[in-house]
Amino acid sequence: MTGRARARSRGRARGQETAAPGAARETAPTAAPPAEGELVGRGRQKGAPGPFSAGAVLQISAGFQQVKLGERGGRRRDFHDAGVNTRQAMEHVKESKSGTSGATIELSANFFRILSRPQWVLYQYHVDFKPPMESRRLRSALLFQHEEALGSARSFDGALLFLPHRLHSKDTVLHSETRNGEKVQITITLTNELPPTSPVCIQFYNIIFRRILRILNMQQIGRNYYSPNDPLNIPQHRLTIWPGFTTTILQYESSIMLCTDVSHKVLRSETVLDFMANLRQQCGNHRFPEICAKELIGLIVLTKYNNKTYRIDDIAWDHTPNNTFKRGDADISFKNYYKTQYGLDITDGNQVLLISHVKKFGPSGGPPPGPAMLIPELCYLTGLTDKMRADFHIMKDLSTHTRLTPEQREGRLNRFVTNIQKNTDAQAELDKWGLNFDKQLLNLTGRVLPGERIFQGSRVYDYNPWAADWSKEMRGVPLINSPPLNNWVMFHTRRNGNEAQSLLQTLNKVSGPLGIRIQRAMMIEYEDHQESLLRALQYNVGPQTQMVVVVLPSNRKDKYDSVKKYLCVDCPTPSQCVVSRTLSRPQALMTVATKIALQMACKMGGELWSVEIPLKQLMIVGIDCYHDITAGKRSIGALVASLNQSMSRWFSKCVLQHKGQEIMDGLKMALSGALKDYLKFNNCLPSRIIVYRDGVGDGQLHSVVNYEVSQIMDSIKSMGHDYMPKLSVVVVKKRISSRFFAHINGKVTNPPPGTIVDSEVTRPEWYDFYIVSQAVRTGSVSPTHYNVVYDTSGLKPDHMQRLTYKLCHMYYNWQGIIRVPAPCQYAHKLAFLVGQSIHREPNVQLDDFLFYL
Repeated sequence: MTGRARARSRGRARGQETAAPGAARETAPTAAPPAEGELVGRGRQKGAPGPFSAGAVLQISAGFQQVKLGERGGRRRDFHDAGVNTRQAMEHVKESKSGTSGATIELSANFFRILSRPQWVLYQYHVDFKPPMESRRLRSALLFQHEEALGSARSFDGALLFLPHRLHSKDTVLHSETRNGEKVQITITLTNELPPTSPVCIQFYNIIFRRILRILNMQQIGRNYYSPNDPLNIPQHRLTIWPGFTTTILQYESSIMLCTDVSHKVLRSETVLDFMANLRQQCGNHRFPEICAKELIGLIVLTKYNNKTYRIDDIAWDHTPNNTFKRGDADISFKNYYKTQYGLDITDGNQVLLISHVKKFGPSGGPPPGPAMLIPELCYLTGLTDKMRADFHIMKDLSTHTRLTPEQREGRLNRFVTNIQKNTDAQAELDKWGLNFDKQLLNLTGRVLPGERIFQGSRVYDYNPWAADWSKEMRGVPLINSPPLNNWVMFHTRRNGNEAQSLLQTLNKVSGPLGIRIQRAMMIEYEDHQESLLRALQYNVGPQTQMVVVVLPSNRKDKYDSVKKYLCVDCPTPSQCVVSRTLSRPQALMTVATKIALQMACKMGGELWSVEIPLKQLMIVGIDCYHDITAGKRSIGALVASLNQSMSRWFSKCVLQHKGQEIMDGLKMALSGALKDYLKFNNCLPSRIIVYRDGVGDGQLHSVVNYEVSQIMDSIKSMGHDYMPKLSVVVVKKRISSRFFAHINGKVTNPPPGTIVDSEVTRPEWYDFYIVSQAVRTGSVSPTHYNVVYDTSGLKPDHMQRLTYKLCHMYYNWQGIIRVPAPCQYAHKLAFLVGQSIHREPNVQLDDFLFYL
């Protein structure tokens, strides 16, 4: 297992997230809210929430209507889900959503309060032009001729004007003249007085703050801002890092705050043209077009002349910079365009052009603009290739710049805010609007949950809470249960025969103390090419085979994929692949063999350890998705559900969806299948279901609330109309900017595993909390954000938090605590395996096994 794969298996890194930033979901149908009677929970507990009425479900999405700033708003994705108000519909958390258990801990967070003048109000005006003016730039120029009437502090987006003061009358009429001498009448009408907490004000603060970042000479790339003026160069790897910040201003629990975190943009010093020239040398002219398309399509490039990023969607082999395009009424060549517009000379006149389908709208009502054509010579590659990620030296040198300790991170954030306050132009802009920032990071109190006790076989043990790992403690302790391994096959090449033999011997040695009974394997030698391996599998693996172990000579993806495809779809058998290099160090062989033995036991339906789960008849469900770029942009949804009280047996199902389809459409059937399996296992259906939904992108929360919750209910209803379990739906998010720092003995450190934050930096309209569940050896730890969007369980916030933390202990591929609840990580692993290697639905015979670990 490579370091990257190991990190992925622990929930540190992950594949592509849901829809690309800014991508509109065109065909997302919103389900009509269910009728009142359909949504009632089972018997109501004391203090349990009432049913979600149809009105409440409608009310949740009502907030969206207000979040648009001017006419542009309709086209903007609301990345912060500001219009979703789910807490108001849950009675049991209306008063308080804070937990109680655990020891308190003093923390600081990467948030700065925004201070505004007392009685601060933002005045919103509508601006009308007679005759109407098409160009937004012209409208601004005509309006800003009247600085004496409007004042210097103003923000105009083409239709709406914002001022920090009130004009003398409700309607103000001004007269301007265009360069051509055309007279224009401008009518400014007061439409709203906005308090600081209104959604429009929050969006306005973000606009003002972006102005300040531009004053500090920072450039916007994607959603973040970077400093091209102080780059960090790594010449030996031809890389450049631009330091920058992610910034968001939102209404949090007690005040409006700026959340800011350090971000880095990795640029390569080579242009796409250099890359193509090197590639042509390596593979020759004959195979060049095919290999070039494979390497480049999907990569993100940066054009330094306008600091914009583009995704390469295609290559125009028949175009060169001498081709022309229409600009206004005249034709202009790409070469002349770049010369006149940016003063750039293109040296290679024969290079092909790159195509990027820009996700932008045309002028209102008009057709969308065509694809952007890019010049390879002017495009710089961004990010890292898989080859670079696999290079230990590159990653080590990068991490010295990008992986900051809590102390360094806190220092850099403080310097950022100090720079804003020291810069006279930035301060003048803030003063104009009567705004300012707190000088230091927000201080708050968190709680640290006590460590869990681990139950394994007849033994119970504790672990070191700061390390969040029990690999040493579990050594030599029998597992809860493991099926005996009587009939299994090991495949190896002639060159790896010795490694295969020593693995077999070491497996026998380590399996005894763990309580795994292993008979001798049948050893099969195969030739070192894909067809030979596949033939060997077809000849030697039958219905009686319990397990297949394949020793691979290298970590080439195609061999691994063919093994997994055959053994997950055509001939359903749990399998374990090992790269021979992993087995080549004798001193590490015991550790490696122990991990392989545990993985093999899991894949056959064994149970390793458990923690105490006090709730009875409980089913936990994890949902995640993966976007498979090879199989025609299909999405893969995975659902994993617990089948027993100790959360040690799981039902797993995967569905392949087409682009634009809602992920829950296919997973409805999977949830019904999980409930039927639970019934078979326990002779009863669960009385409580908690769904952890991972893989929700920024701005997609409303589709979970408005669409997926009702789909989950339909699935439950399909088990019988009188079956009404208590249901909770929790959205899990790992990609967040929030960071917490503990202050222990005068030092700034990472908070210990089990730290919970459920006040100050949470959102008032949500029932949400943060948990720091894992320990990290280097850099700053990332908390995980949990947002309970639907809850008829009546569980106290404290119990919901503790249950979530317990589930982070139950991932069998890592003897420690991970970032997300185990079912989410299992679902991620399953979706990743199907999306990366199998590209088809796994065989139903494997549904009850963790075959994808």
